[in-house]
Amino acid sequence: MRDNVVVNIGPEPLTFAEVVAVARRGAAVRLTDDAVAAMAAARTRVDELAESPVPAYGISTGFGALATRHIDPALRARLQRSLVRSHAAGSGPEVEAEVTRALMLLRLHTLATGHTGVRPQTAKVLEGLLNARITPVVHEYGSLGCSGDLAPLSHVALTIMGEGVVRDAAGNLAGADEALKQAGIEPVEPAAKEGLALINGTDGMLGMLILALDDLARLFTTADVGAAMSVEALLGTDRVFAADLQALRPHPGQAASAANLRALLAGSDIMAGHRDGTCTRVQDAYSLRCAPQVAGAARDTLAHAASVAMRELASAIDNPVVLADGRVESNGNFHGAPVGYVLDFLAIAVADLAGISERRTDRMLDVARSHGLPAFLADDPGVDSGHMIAQYTQAAIVSELKRLAVPASVDSIPSSAMQEDHVSMGWSAGRKLRRAVDGLTRVLAVELLTAARAIDLRAPRRPAPATGAVVAALREAVSGPGPDRFLAPEIEAVVRLVADGSVVAAAETVTGPLA
Repeated sequence: MRDNVVVNIGPEPLTFAEVVAVARRGAAVRLTDDAVAAMAAARTRVDELAESPVPAYGISTGFGALATRHIDPALRARLQRSLVRSHAAGSGPEVEAEVTRALMLLRLHTLATGHTGVRPQTAKVLEGLLNARITPVVHEYGSLGCSGDLAPLSHVALTIMGEGVVRDAAGNLAGADEALKQAGIEPVEPAAKEGLALINGTDGMLGMLILALDDLARLFTTADVGAAMSVEALLGTDRVFAADLQALRPHPGQAASAANLRALLAGSDIMAGHRDGTCTRVQDAYSLRCAPQVAGAARDTLAHAASVAMRELASAIDNPVVLADGRVESNGNFHGAPVGYVLDFLAIAVADLAGISERRTDRMLDVARSHGLPAFLADDPGVDSGHMIAQYTQAAIVSELKRLAVPASVDSIPSSAMQEDHVSMGWSAGRKLRRAVDGLTRVLAVELLTAARAIDLRAPRRPAPATGAVVAALREAVSGPGPDRFLAPEIEAVVRLVADGSVVAAAETVTGPLA
């Protein structure tokens, strides 16, 4: 569904919400008058340097290891075309449209700062592509995350030139020339420095980070919902989540997660035994008792990643850059280390949060640890297998998430004849984080599906109003306990409810907004 919001693109930083609106919901964009003025002023300085006999990198020289060659003015238009065509060398599967749209938007914003030296008419082509929902085909492989996301951005720049392959607004493959013609967009031939300015940024990895922040904020709250339901299902206690106990270790994420758990478990009839003294168990297992410590650490990692993304949104990444005093200077701001690190940090947090979720699921299925639940929550254990293999699926994903948690940013491979001898691999970190986000969504869905079944099996004891509301929401899509049935569609149904926020929304009908 297309968002009716129009996002203004000027020199000021974008917000996360604006990036998500354009990338995921097709919101339109508009270059502001301030942006056009800033670009025009910077362009004047680039034109001066282009006419000067003194070589200027990216304007009148080659690129990378070829920067020592001074390019004759008659060859400079060819220089820019050749740069874009040769660098549009991506390979592998097509990346998701939302990632490419985020990349396009973030590059447009950098152009709008006036520090890249592009002409306003060149930026307006990129504006037109976003508004026409023409999405260049960008590939999985091609970026080392230094000198920016060169290959992915080059496929976008190729489209601006009217070349290459795109998806039109209906999602159909088309030649860029024909798609631009149908949309009434006139392609441009890059002038001096413009080819480089269009491709030299961290926009792909930053776009994936911002989209992951949007997903993980929802998933981390969902993890608290799943933990609360598992605590109930396993006859655990909420006393360990008390505010005064949590305050002894004042991590903000831990406090927020514990507050969610208290709100979700308030009024639980299932947990009454812990409140009237009839339950004699002293301590719950770590996967229950330490839920806010683990989920809280993940939240704090998310907050750190968000702070890095905010600083990156306030950046103008290009090389060389046009400064306010008219200087045009080479720099290393295109190195993706800051973004690559937090993409990797988040993959670690995702793997650990999925791991503790899987451990809670496993406890609900084991008669030795589930405190009275039938084996594997089966209707007739032995004849029926219940959720036995759902946990296998969960475990397989958790194992994959551990592999995805191996940092990409600790790797570096030299390129460009050793001119670019240290790279960030930030794009690769972003790609694996996207797979990890999908995996966490599925792991949480299995825990929710299992915990809801276990809560139903505790009848006539009633769950807390908030967790009961979640069970009721799940029951609209998935039947309750009974003989074995085709389980894969039920898991997918809950995956959708987790991904679209329905699980959290159901809980919040009782608790109000959760952190």
